[in-house]
Amino acid sequence: MTMSALGEPCVLLKLGEIVLKGKNRELFERRLIANIKDALQTVGVQVDVRKRHGVIAIFLPEGASPEQAEAVAQRVADVPGLVWIHRAWRVAKDPDAVLKAGLELAGESEEAKRGAPFAVRSRRRDKRFPLRSNELDRLVGGAINDEYGLPVDLKNPALTVHIEVDRDEVFVFTGGIPGQGGLPVGSSGRALVLMSGGIDSPVAAYRMMRRGLHVDFLHFSGIPFTTSESIYKAYALVRKLDRFQGRSRLWVVPFGKAQQSIRTSGQDRLAVIAQRRLMLKTAEEVAHRIRAAALITGDALGQVSSQTLANITAQDNAVELPILRPLVGWDKTEIMAEARRIGTLEISELPDEDCCSLLAPKRAETRAKIEDLKQIEKRLDAEELCVQLADSIQEYTL
Repeated sequence: MTMSALGEPCVLLKLGEIVLKGKNRELFERRLIANIKDALQTVGVQVDVRKRHGVIAIFLPEGASPEQAEAVAQRVADVPGLVWIHRAWRVAKDPDAVLKAGLELAGESEEAKRGAPFAVRSRRRDKRFPLRSNELDRLVGGAINDEYGLPVDLKNPALTVHIEVDRDEVFVFTGGIPGQGGLPVGSSGRALVLMSGGIDSPVAAYRMMRRGLHVDFLHFSGIPFTTSESIYKAYALVRKLDRFQGRSRLWVVPFGKAQQSIRTSGQDRLAVIAQRRLMLKTAEEVAHRIRAAALITGDALGQVSSQTLANITAQDNAVELPILRPLVGWDKTEIMAEARRIGTLEISELPDEDCCSLLAPKRAETRAKIEDLKQIEKRLDAEELCVQLADSIQEYTL
């Protein structure tokens, strides 16, 4: 049996916009490494995470299998802040060792078996290595061409053998998994998502995680006038999103009786906007208690009657905390495509009794006036009501 020239399996992580952070870069990198370590606790493999110049390397224990390296790579692919994840091999800093590893890796690829064109891309981060990047390209590329007869295509290769010379070792790999990009979760603070069971709010939550926010989730249930189906659905959505940030919390507000009070206020056309304002006031009260600095909604401008510019303005007036709307310029097709990509669409499309169905006027107001809404809130004593609702929340920890 021939001994493999490939060294130890490892995982190489490429950073995105973090590299542009200048003097603050160290803070973002520390947060990212902490998030990576937290995520890998679920994999069951003891790893050594080390920062390099512009990359992060994850070294597996001695004797680790390629399957374990693959499990590590797949898990960290969900961690925001990374743009590429490579299943790599760690070989000695010796031109001969690199040559043998590159040959073997290319020969094992499906592209080589099909006779597809290839290229070698080398990067020498350690300038003490005896061969320059272009010299390493020619050395390994020439050997692959001689050994397997593969044509060279430097513009559009089907197979690319990557060689990265680092401080203590050389990494050799082909291909990779696209990462989530963005910033490390937690680097921008904490926010609270108003989580319905629909398509939009889970996507909004994900988009703000990618901007570095760690989010909690607040769901308004129609209980006691609806079943618990919407809570189960919200819980399933939070579980699906938790892989991007970890330690997610779901808070549920029994909102049915408050909705009944709004319905009997006699302002049928304003009921939906009055309800939204009360939800935002309640969310603001909860946010203060959990030290969240902003609210997040899945609003998209003009998508439904409550999301006209006038109605969005009326909702903003209800609270002092900023309301972040990452989907405001998206259309439904774009939102659904993103929901499908992150795995929430199938859950969101499950049927449930949404609390919003309790307030469905024949004709909704598209130009709500703030003074009219304040009159409704005065009759409801909305300021006291939102405190009572916040007092009644239940926490669901994953």
